[in-house]
Amino acid sequence: MTITTKKELAGMQKASEAVAYTLKEMIKFAQPGMTTKELDEQGAKILSGFGAKSAPKLTYGFPGHNCISINNEFCHGIPSNRRSLKIGDLINIDVSAELNGFWADNGSSFVLGEDINQHQGLVNASKHILKAAIDNIKSGVRISDIGHLMESEARKRGYKVIKNLGGHGIGRSLHEQPDELLNYRNRFDQRRFTKNSVVAIETFIATTSTYADTLNDGWTMVGDRGGYMAQHEHTIVVTDKKPIILTKMNGIWN
Repeated sequence: MTITTKKELAGMQKASEAVAYTLKEMIKFAQPGMTTKELDEQGAKILSGFGAKSAPKLTYGFPGHNCISINNEFCHGIPSNRRSLKIGDLINIDVSAELNGFWADNGSSFVLGEDINQHQGLVNASKHILKAAIDNIKSGVRISDIGHLMESEARKRGYKVIKNLGGHGIGRSLHEQPDELLNYRNRFDQRRFTKNSVVAIETFIATTSTYADTLNDGWTMVGDRGGYMAQHEHTIVVTDKKPIILTKMNGIWN
């Protein structure tokens, strides 16, 4: 989507507020012993309070309202009454929704309670890399150059990037052009970010894997070489200067 009117910007701001607040509150709500289904239902309740609808459910028929992935699950984890949270879990929550015809997306990985499994370094790296990427995005910048920055920053910290997952355009639907905003440099990609375009920028920073495979449930993705992954995501508007971070209130950099 390209923002052309103040009304469109206001619509994107409201949708982004809904997903950002929901993500922030879900992270606060998560407690050891709680099931991922309970956490998902809390998120659904908050989205409903805004009048927003789950984007993965609307678009793909996802069997939940929000993607909740635990430990070795990289993304698209299905909320379940059989999966309970534990201290030290690496949790990823991805919240995307539609509100009055506008769509927004954001996500965060975090450690639940004490970092007994030493995941915090990975989480911190992912947060830093997302900030570095967004700080360098403006109209005219090559999409592949941001991918190169993300992979370079990951390597500096001893991590890898997942090469078959990426950010995407968003606004009037969940996934739009430009697609495949990857975490590495695709030398064949000559596209550039354009002014007033709306994109979801997300990290996929991993310990040992470079590709994600889908499990038999048809949704949950795990690493081709195991290990763990952290993801952080903001929906932004590209400008001639620093981007407008529409989902900033989720507080993932705090």
